[in-house]
Order: sequence, then C-alpha cells, then structure tokens
Amino acid sequence: MLSKFYMEDHIKSALNEDIGFGDITTENLAEETDFLEGALNTRTEGILCGCEVFKTVFEILSKDVKINFYFKDGDKIKKGDKIADISGPAKYILMGERVALNYIQRMSGIATETAKYQNAIGKLPAKIVDTRKTTPNFRAFEKYSVKTGGGALHRFNLSDCAMIKDNHIRLAGSITAAVEKLRKNLSHAHKIEVECDTLEQVKEAVDCKADIIMLDNMTLFDMKAACEYINKRAIVEASGNVNLDTVRAIAETGVDIISSSAIVAKAPTLDLALDI
Repeated sequence: MLSKFYMEDHIKSALNEDIGFGDITTENLAEETDFLEGALNTRTEGILCGCEVFKTVFEILSKDVKINFYFKDGDKIKKGDKIADISGPAKYILMGERVALNYIQRMSGIATETAKYQNAIGKLPAKIVDTRKTTPNFRAFEKYSVKTGGGALHRFNLSDCAMIKDNHIRLAGSITAAVEKLRKNLSHAHKIEVECDTLEQVKEAVDCKADIIMLDNMTLFDMKAACEYINKRAIVEASGNVNLDTVRAIAETGVDIISSSAIVAKAPTLDLALDI
C-alpha cells in the first residue's frame, strides 16, 4: 500500500515543512564530523507501525544514517522495549528526529487503537474498518496503520465505490431512483452501497439489489432485524455510535462490517522516543 516513491514524496514535503530554509539550531552547532548514536525506545505497550517510513526519513537526509530495527510492523511492543538502534552524522539525525517520530508515533497509535477494537470483536466474523474521516493528505498512511492493526479497509476515496447517503437520496428522489441511475452510469467493477436509517429503507435497498447496505445509527434490535431480513443478499455494514463499549454487541447482531472513525480520528499517538 505504501510504495517507496509515494513515501518519499510525502516525507520530502514533511521535511520541507519542518526544516524550512534550514535548521538554524543544528546547522550552527553541529560539525560535519560530529557523530551520534541512539535508540528508538517505547514508553508504553502497543502495536508498532511505520518502521519503513521512519527509516526513509533519514535515508532522504543522509545515506550515512544507519538504523537497525529489532521489531517489525504489526509486532506487539511493551514499555521499555528498544525498537531500533540509530547512528550517523549528528546533523541529519537531529534534523530528521521530529518528522520521523511524528510518522511512527501516529501510525503506531492508529494500529494500536484498531487492534483494541478488533480484539473486542473477538472471534465473531465482523471486521472493524476505517472511514474517510482521515487527516488530509495522510490517508494512505492511516489506512496502512489500520490494516497493520488487524482491521480491514473501507473505500479509499470517492471513486472506489458508490455510496448513496441521505443527501443523495434527497437529490435523486428515492433509493430506487438513485440506484437505477448509478447502474446506468457506473463501470461493472464498481459496487453500490446504500446508507439506511430505517428498516423500510433496508427493504428498498434489498429490492434494488444494492451490493452493500449500511445500517446507520440503528438500535441493536433493528440491526439484528435488518441482518435477518437481508439474509446474506448484501454485505451489511454498521456505522454510528461505535466505540470500545459497543463494538462487541454490534458485531453480535450479525453485521459483516463495522465502520468507525474513532480508530483513526481518536487514536492517541504511541509514546515512542529517540534517546541519544
């Protein structure tokens, strides 16, 4: 998902934002011969994510910075673990430190939060997935982190899947009219999802042969009734009021997918530090 060229372009932009016209502190203190050794350590437990991104930050600044990881993306880490050793020219380690940590802390935090939700679901077949409520221009990194944490992925952008929401229904006049118009214009490769607030809308979406039916902010009772009515005729997604306290009960209704913005938007960064 995260190709090298994509990462490099994104990281260069991040470094440009952070360094600006130059690191006036480091560049006026560090000599070209100054050399540093340090370690990337964790101060809390979680799921590690973003090792290659962290490494690429320093590769862009200097090929002389060496990093040796003891863990890989997806590994569980605990407080006090040494994640990696780092050594190289002091100038470039200090210039890249903050950007590298920003990536790996954020990505590890999302992976950790996602794992909590998927673990709460347990052995039930439902999967926790992300939404489009992501940080602008950081979606690929956040989705990679969700996947690393054991979650599944929703559509990447608006061109991936047709999703008919309440405002689209108002625009078209009905679910039926919206689905019919989309079918005339979409590629055979695109699926159609319909967001439903009521059981009456669910029945209409089934009649239209929607590929995916989203149960939006429904009660557990109505979600279970909807799943029984749909009876595998469409993929069933639940959304709304999803948190660690509710996700298990939602999964027990029989839905296939549980989408939540919380695994990304509310994920705290993981407390990692680069100790010199």
